[in-house]
Amino acid sequence: MMKKVAIIMGSDSDLPVVEKTAFMLDELNIPYEMHVYSAHRTPEQVRSFALSAKSNGFGVIIAAAGMSAALAGSLAASTTLPVIGIPIGGKLSGMDSLLSTVMMPSGIPVASVAVDGAKNAAILAAEILGVYDEEVSKKLSLMRQHDSDAVLEKDAKVSEKYSKS
Repeated sequence: MMKKVAIIMGSDSDLPVVEKTAFMLDELNIPYEMHVYSAHRTPEQVRSFALSAKSNGFGVIIAAAGMSAALAGSLAASTTLPVIGIPIGGKLSGMDSLLSTVMMPSGIPVASVAVDGAKNAAILAAEILGVYDEEVSKKLSLMRQHDSDAVLEKDAKVSEKYSKS
């Protein structure tokens, strides 16, 4: 059975960014659950979710948060599943949440994508699941080939129109 991806956001105000994660996982046909838990306002629920994530069929956790961005680290502290942080942009252009996401103490790693990099978080989660799920790996390869073909098609149009010999 395919492992699920957990998508946890610190506030529902993060939803416009986080929806891009869900859309990408839908495209790859990867099951997921989405929740709103705050590292500061609902710490018990964050810990409980992380402690039971593996036994509940999750293979990776994506955590999106802004400002102090403690959510990814809080989840990572309570599970050995890979945790991917999405720093959410804000008052300091997301630099505050980026640094909070990546500056983890030794022994509690959190992978990170770019500020508001929700699509890449989904792709990274799929790559992690794809290590053990050949179907997911094949979908990623097809997606990469499609993206490559689209760029080469654009190159041909630009080159034809703007190249002079």
